[in-house]
Amino acid sequence: MCGFAGFLNPQADKSLEWYQSRLSEMTNAIRHRGPDDGSSWIDEKLGIAFGFRRLSILDLSEQGRQPMQSACGRYSILFNGEIYNHLDLKQEIIHSSRFPFSFRGRSDTETLLAGFTVWGITETLKKANGMFAMAIWDRELRSLFLARDRMGEKPLYYGWVNGLFVFGSELKSFFRLPEFKRVLDKRALNLFFRHSCIPAPYSAFENIQKLTPASILSLQPSKRESLSVSQYWSAREICNQAVKEGFQGSLTDAEATLHRVLKDAVKIRMEADVPLGAFLSGGIDSSLIVSLMQAQSSRAVKTFTIGFEEAAFNEADFARKVSAHLKTDHTELIVTPQQARDVIPLLASMFDEPFSDSSQIPTYLVSKLAREKVTVSLSGDGGDELFAGYNRYLWGKRFWDRFGELSPPLRSRLAQLLNAVQPRAWDTLFHSVDKWLPAKFRWAAPGEKIKKLAEVLGVSNSHELYIALTSHFNPPSKVTVFSEEPPTVVTSKVSWPDFEGPIERMMFFDLMTYLPDDVLVKVDRTTMAVSLEGRMPLLDPRVIELAWSLPETFKIQHGDGKFILKKILESYVPRDLFDRPKMGFSVPVGEWIRGPLRDWAESLMSEERLNREGVLQTQVVRSMWSEHLSGKRNWQHHLWDVLLFQDWLSYCNNGL
Repeated sequence: MCGFAGFLNPQADKSLEWYQSRLSEMTNAIRHRGPDDGSSWIDEKLGIAFGFRRLSILDLSEQGRQPMQSACGRYSILFNGEIYNHLDLKQEIIHSSRFPFSFRGRSDTETLLAGFTVWGITETLKKANGMFAMAIWDRELRSLFLARDRMGEKPLYYGWVNGLFVFGSELKSFFRLPEFKRVLDKRALNLFFRHSCIPAPYSAFENIQKLTPASILSLQPSKRESLSVSQYWSAREICNQAVKEGFQGSLTDAEATLHRVLKDAVKIRMEADVPLGAFLSGGIDSSLIVSLMQAQSSRAVKTFTIGFEEAAFNEADFARKVSAHLKTDHTELIVTPQQARDVIPLLASMFDEPFSDSSQIPTYLVSKLAREKVTVSLSGDGGDELFAGYNRYLWGKRFWDRFGELSPPLRSRLAQLLNAVQPRAWDTLFHSVDKWLPAKFRWAAPGEKIKKLAEVLGVSNSHELYIALTSHFNPPSKVTVFSEEPPTVVTSKVSWPDFEGPIERMMFFDLMTYLPDDVLVKVDRTTMAVSLEGRMPLLDPRVIELAWSLPETFKIQHGDGKFILKKILESYVPRDLFDRPKMGFSVPVGEWIRGPLRDWAESLMSEERLNREGVLQTQVVRSMWSEHLSGKRNWQHHLWDVLLFQDWLSYCNNGL
């Protein structure tokens, strides 16, 4: 695990000192990603500079150091990530007559280079099971290649900066180049206010992009127009094929097959030459990962959880009970509100772009806790997207089944009736009859849920329903002064799957967008901010392919998701320890900005400041703020978007 940065100067007209100076600045900016070592490779005659920061995980010796050259001398590589099946690939390479060289060390980086020599870059990546971002220089073709893992677990930015082609793990490396101009991409900012993040291939800045998952970029320095991006693996094709063919077997067969695949996915992610542990929330996904780890470990697995003083946000009790049952070496921290709020000033520099998923705060805190004892931590990310864990899947289907056939005028009239009652009045009504309602109707914040229902009643099909359910500002021009919004996987029909089932389509779009652009960004930046490597067994490509082949009834039964995961988990943990309503890994930002963070929020959303910056519609923001303060509406998610954008904008304008 590491971070890297580099650039190509097609003119190759600068001195070695010039390259060294810029490269040193770029890699120093990401020292947190690799505090153990820093090194570089520069060829000023070719105009290329590779810089590396190392967090040592496998082969801690000099033989694992990067940038690394292949034994044949053709390839040089910068590699951030892990190849979990590298030992199997190594054996396959050793038995190939096309590889007459011997291995110098035990690193997966060397295995990759040997694979390039034997199979070529594309075929090697197809064989690799791992998370990665990499830059490769091919001396024979005199070309640069950039590549990213299948799901986008590891980040990779690139673009042109005053004639230089730059690339790296984080944007902050580019900020250190005197040639870099911070010109905001207004279209991408609109995407942020819809999604709370900026999806690939866009970035917050013009001329800088993110490499999309499962892609390879190639560029010949002498031909700027030669830049091309291709895919070596397609999630869309995998999902289409898996759904079309379906799993051939019973639920019992599927459970046994998935159990076996998950067990191996966990096993190969437990390889490390440094201390290893796992995040444990007490929920289904993390409990299953820890169960599979403990079943394959000769010692107690180190597990970590954080809790909060606010009961509605605290899962520590659940995690403690699961840990006690599995007999893990458990560490728990109950975080005070002030400790959580102290993370907020770090967020802009941690993410480099506007990013406002509030679970970034607890994810950072549990990562910081884990880093005190381990260097690698496994997590259960991906389970919701693959096994129908999000409430919106079930809620969306029920909504469309009940209201989809109603005429637009009738739905519009119903929306008007629901909107006629203020959210606070709905809250009062529901809470007054709570004790007589079935548990499934005892909603938290019923007024806001009814307001959301009124909003989605205006959609005309299930696809628009998904967009409405996953958008904060719909459209973003409701709050920004910009009108244009670039296409994404969700809005481009050529990217849509062939299947029509509403739940499967929602899961597909989450797999393609929300997972890589929000969840995995959050995990990467928060873990790497404290020099911790995060690994996600549920994103093993074998798990993904198998999950998509399973019929919906294996994932959802009795109105509840993750059915097959629960069946497997029951063989390790009693059901009453994990079977409960889903809790989001979040913090009470709505209460904070009304209380202890009010002055901070007011300073970022003052009328004078909003007018001066000219990015957001002042009266819209001020109206939401006023309604939130009075309790008339709970605008916490929308205002958190605004506040973290404003804070990030200040970070940019103040020279980073």
